[in-house]
Amino acid sequence: MPPKLCALCSKERAILRRPKTGQQICKDCFFYVFETEVHNTITEAKLFKPGDRVAIGASGGKDSTVLAYVMKTLNDRYKYGLELFLLSIDEGITGYRDDSLETVKRNQQQYNLPLKILSYHELYGWTMDRIVEKIGRKNNCTFCGVFRRQALDRGAASLNVDHIVTGHNADDIAETVLMNIMRGDIARLGRCTLICTQGEDTIRRSKPFKYAYEKEIVMYAYFKKLDYFSTECIYSPDAYRGHARMFLKDLEAARPSAIIDIIHSGEAFEVKEEVKQAAKAQRKTLFLSRPTALAKGILERCKRCGYISSNDLCKACVLLEGLERGMPNMSIKEKERSRLEVGYGPSDMRTIPKFELPPVLADAASPQPKGLREN
Repeated sequence: MPPKLCALCSKERAILRRPKTGQQICKDCFFYVFETEVHNTITEAKLFKPGDRVAIGASGGKDSTVLAYVMKTLNDRYKYGLELFLLSIDEGITGYRDDSLETVKRNQQQYNLPLKILSYHELYGWTMDRIVEKIGRKNNCTFCGVFRRQALDRGAASLNVDHIVTGHNADDIAETVLMNIMRGDIARLGRCTLICTQGEDTIRRSKPFKYAYEKEIVMYAYFKKLDYFSTECIYSPDAYRGHARMFLKDLEAARPSAIIDIIHSGEAFEVKEEVKQAAKAQRKTLFLSRPTALAKGILERCKRCGYISSNDLCKACVLLEGLERGMPNMSIKEKERSRLEVGYGPSDMRTIPKFELPPVLADAASPQPKGLREN
């Protein structure tokens, strides 16, 4: 039987089947369609404008490595006019993050992009190894998620960027939809499929890989021979997300379009009016940038570190106080958290450095913000 020709160019031999569409195509056509789909996602969502300073969240893994390569490629090809940076967070996980950061440093040289590394130890005085030693593995992802999100903002602020892009792919977003349904988390369900989000931060975050399948990202990295780190976090196997991931993989095996179908379903969800009222505080900021919300008085600053927060203390300060006072699990329980927020803790208790808006966003937080991009 003669070799099957590419379904797109009909010239070259097909060497792979796209998990997303089932098409059998050649390597060059796969590169073209993958990059073009990401470009279309960026342009249709109007994620950037010329002159934007954009930080790429770089972990050294497949998603962030491919994102850095594709962002640089598209920026050069389509003249986006972006100034790109690599931003890495060192959580302090021996045998995992220290090795992956070596990959990021090689990527810096390969893509010729500036790199900023900010560590948990530098910012919070704790590493994830110490946190897990203190609390065990049951709730460690809670600490890491909160600390990492704020660390990304602080790193971006130090780079004076106004936009962060992350390597979250279609599988990640579909998993989040499933998790929020299973937990009954209506507030997050209403915004988890947004391509551009501004949660508990001040800097725009977007997901150019929103519609890119994880399998295709792996295939792209493989055929492009990109340098990436493939080991999973040693503390993540017990994470709740893992159950949603296993369920999604079973669905994908039976119906490959299940991933995109779940994302589209999440986009189409409508929340009842009474539920909207219950989540009013969170939904007020859904279509506002955080500096605008701050200027309108919807949000306040953490009274301890100055980070954007809807409470007196931001979540990171609450978690850090729990660690410093030797009561880390108490900082996770809603009913007992107030005991930490009103307490003063040890006299030598470490606190998070004051957060300052980057200059490019300083004007946006003024009483009359101008030049803000609509989401």
